[in-house]
Amino acid sequence: MAKEKKVISGPIYDARELGGGKTLVLGLQHMFAMFGATVLVPIITGLSVSATLLFAGLGTLLFHLLTKGKIPAFLGSSFAFLGGYAAVAAYCADNNIANFSAYAGIGVACAGLLYVLLSALFKIFGAKKVMRFFPPIVTGPIIIAIGLTLSGSAITNCNTNWWIAIVAILVIIICNIWGKGMIKIIPILLGVVVSYIVAAISGQVDFTAVKEAAWIGLPVKWNDTALSLFGGADGGAIISAIITIMPIAIATIIEHIGDVCAISSTVEKNYIENPGLHRTLLGDGLATSLAALFGAPANTTYGENTGVLALTKVYDPKVIRIAAYFAILFSFSPKFAALINSMPASVVGGVSLVLYGMISAVGVRNVVESKADFSKSRNVIIAALILVLSIGIKYYDPSGAVSFAVGNVTISLSGLAIAALVGIILNAILPGKDYEFKTEDPKEAHPGVNFKV
Repeated sequence: MAKEKKVISGPIYDARELGGGKTLVLGLQHMFAMFGATVLVPIITGLSVSATLLFAGLGTLLFHLLTKGKIPAFLGSSFAFLGGYAAVAAYCADNNIANFSAYAGIGVACAGLLYVLLSALFKIFGAKKVMRFFPPIVTGPIIIAIGLTLSGSAITNCNTNWWIAIVAILVIIICNIWGKGMIKIIPILLGVVVSYIVAAISGQVDFTAVKEAAWIGLPVKWNDTALSLFGGADGGAIISAIITIMPIAIATIIEHIGDVCAISSTVEKNYIENPGLHRTLLGDGLATSLAALFGAPANTTYGENTGVLALTKVYDPKVIRIAAYFAILFSFSPKFAALINSMPASVVGGVSLVLYGMISAVGVRNVVESKADFSKSRNVIIAALILVLSIGIKYYDPSGAVSFAVGNVTISLSGLAIAALVGIILNAILPGKDYEFKTEDPKEAHPGVNFKV
């Protein structure tokens, strides 16, 4: 008598019900969901693709360890810090300082430590008291400014070949609006792949480096790490990088909370309470600091993988850890990294044009869905100064920063850093605060913040 096939219906919290083969496929699917956005960050910044994949995988595993393996979240590259990298690059170029990415890595590592500090504050004082200092009227305009200050670089890349850029844009729009299932979840990856193929067919891709690259190699080079500056670093560049980049973590911390809320709502488990935001912030922060010290970009929880959870209804965190192992495996192939690095600027420009616009649009949604009251003068003033300072400083000076001397050290502050600090200080001192962070229901904890930047 034939064995009756087991029928599985509803959410799956234990992937062993599916068998090893299907679980591996699901893990690979999660890796591809994060892949397009994750590798785009090192392409834009000049960081190592291999190191990025390695520390996306390692960061995810560290996050799972610190959150007791309860949350099905993947940590990929954050776009929020691109403006910080650009500001540090401009400062280093103006002062003839080599290896700007290592200095930026120090700034990002310190930003990760800000997560750790807030994690401790959340544990000691509770989320409601801490989040009063980071309401949507502060974080929304900061997120809007992040996208707008990056828009110029997207246009510059598009100008190398607008036809290829338009192909990337159209593919992303079509997949995102009319796509079904997995296609709707990975529009960035598909935009990259299709426009890359079109560029290759039209003879715009040089595959020489791909042919010469080895199949297997180490993903991290010592000269690319922030640790390589030990004993011979420029003090002014370090201080400028830290002050410029650390405030950006305010936006990514809010993003992190929004993503944890989104995962909680999808899986129908309150991860805000258990294992708690103090653990999730600690995991994300330490993963970011670790990645930055070894030449990889900051990590952040990825909304794309939350979309895959909603699509498959498989909520077992083990599947996400399998995706992390796949990312680590791919990081040891220089040939694979060379293939990614051969991507034309026009492809990057087309994809970036959409991504940067989406970042700003998410900031608008953050303000709208939180029902920020713009009839209050305090809120108008806070939002106005954040937007004008961040964008005005960016385009007032080619470096996008304000520099000043403290003794023999020159310090440079990006427009985003100044705007974030001004917004936080004004929100703290001006009367009329009315924002309350809620932890009882993940859907209400931080409305309008289900996004990735």
